[in-house]
Amino acid sequence: MRHTLLAFASGLLFGAGLLISRVADPAKVLNFLDFTGHWDPSMAFVLVGGVGVASIAFAIGRRLAHPWFGTSFPLLASSGLTPRLFIGAGLFGIGWGLVGLCPGPAVVALPLAPIRAGIFVIAMLVGLWGARAVTLRIGSARSQSLPTGAAPGVQNSR
Repeated sequence: MRHTLLAFASGLLFGAGLLISRVADPAKVLNFLDFTGHWDPSMAFVLVGGVGVASIAFAIGRRLAHPWFGTSFPLLASSGLTPRLFIGAGLFGIGWGLVGLCPGPAVVALPLAPIRAGIFVIAMLVGLWGARAVTLRIGSARSQSLPTGAAPGVQNSR
């Protein structure tokens, strides 16, 4: 129960930050991305503030044996810079630039602009499910083409 309340409070704080900084307002975001028109550089302060807070949190986290509200830090697999990463980042950036919303602010904007944000959230979920289906299909096709006993990503030494 404590973890659920902490997660809920964190989500509320994050959502409030998005609303206060106006990141949930597509017009504000699009004006920040429009260098040739009505460019609004104020969003840069939001970005710098976020990077600053995250830098401090990561510096503190590196010195801890375990998280303050958990037993261990999650281990993330690092696969470096891959085509999949560049494609995903490119699609994210294109979507953000076209609509002025990214996932967090889109969810926060649902009560403010239900039609616009709702269409975005639905399209985002369809895209996530579609990407997962393609990834699973590619993964199963690769595992079916491997010789018996071979592991994915390991070359046969014959």
